[in-house]
Amino acid sequence: MDKSKSTMAQQIAQAAIAFEQRRTGNHVPKAVTVVLSEGTLVITLHEALSPAERVLAQSPAGAAQMQEFHRQLFTNSSDTLRQEIKRITGMEVREATAEIEPASGAVVQAFTTGTVVQVFLLAGSAPTEAWSGRAQAISHENGASTIKKAQDNFK
Repeated sequence: MDKSKSTMAQQIAQAAIAFEQRRTGNHVPKAVTVVLSEGTLVITLHEALSPAERVLAQSPAGAAQMQEFHRQLFTNSSDTLRQEIKRITGMEVREATAEIEPASGAVVQAFTTGTVVQVFLLAGSAPTEAWSGRAQAISHENGASTIKKAQDNFK
């Protein structure tokens, strides 16, 4: 991807993929979604767990172990991703956290500016026209990027 022509969201998605490859030993997520709303950046790595991690996550104890492992791994290694986000956006990352949803293999990384972030992974996709507010999301799958916009649709 030509970084000079890519959006911030695309650049952050690429940085998140590279970060995940380094962090996990070359396992890459199936897709990456980046959402920025005011001072909150949420990166979701879809199907990010390795086959062995998925097997481990099938039991409640294994799922808890997997969640804690990925939280600690993210906490101890997120400085490079934080620096990339600052380089791309021009803004310092004040806080960062990662949560893993073992059933789907999704990894959610939230970067905030001191706000409370509640992230809900839905079982399906809601139509874009059903959302209100202004937001931009980018999905990156198999080398292709798609930008989706949500506009003020609810009155």
